[in-house]
Amino acid sequence: MHLIIQGFDLPTPDLKTLAKLAGARAIEARSLTAFRLADADPATREAVETYCAERAIDCAWIPAARRLTDFGLLAMDMDSTLITIECIDEIADMQGLKPQVAEITEAAMRGELDFAESLRRRVGLLAGLDEAALQRVYDERLRLSPGADTLLAAARTAGLATLLVSGGFTFFSERLKTRLGLTHAHANTLEIRDGKLTGQVLGDIVDAQAKADWLTRVRDSLGLAPAATVAIGDGANDLKMLHAAGVGIAFHAKPVVRAQASHALNHVGLDGAIALLGG
Repeated sequence: MHLIIQGFDLPTPDLKTLAKLAGARAIEARSLTAFRLADADPATREAVETYCAERAIDCAWIPAARRLTDFGLLAMDMDSTLITIECIDEIADMQGLKPQVAEITEAAMRGELDFAESLRRRVGLLAGLDEAALQRVYDERLRLSPGADTLLAAARTAGLATLLVSGGFTFFSERLKTRLGLTHAHANTLEIRDGKLTGQVLGDIVDAQAKADWLTRVRDSLGLAPAATVAIGDGANDLKMLHAAGVGIAFHAKPVVRAQASHALNHVGLDGAIALLGG
């Protein structure tokens, strides 16, 4: 196994201590923030993880033979994963309702509320809002998560298809698909009449099961084995998708997601996934 160590401004003494603690053969720099401790001993996992947790360092054990080119599909959540915001919370802010909507969002992401019901409740609060508010959120507030461009560039170079699958809205996912050159995108559609949001969602809601189903559908269309897929997400609504993938990565995620993912990135950006995938 290799031990991947990631963080900002990692002190050399910490790297050397971790290499000794893990019995690693060598310290190999993978980027400015990522290091591979080659041929580390998995029996040291508990001690290594304790050391890293105390110092806000991301760590992960990966098979020594893993390479980014082993994968054929990268699936990502949108809100608070590919982008830094929860779009529905920012839309609600245009209506003066951000605290109420954000509270429901947080409960849903922690897995305390059924996602579909929570989405209907939140969207219902937006009834009557001018659709121009959506464009304002996209223009003024939507930002890519740190490292997103780097991860997507590495995925393209390695030949991976990309899937953006979101419990958010097509207004944003389709624009991001075009802007970032993503292969596939699926999300919920807000009903708009006479330039106003009706407070309804059209069609079936993209919930946890739908996310997993889309990953499976795209995977099968590409003729890939389950092991050749990667999924990245942050909330309870992403868990089924993470479980359906060969590698599931929790990104700045809720505790329930970190506990069930293959790997977790708690401190570095999305580009940290590259090292986890053998890149």
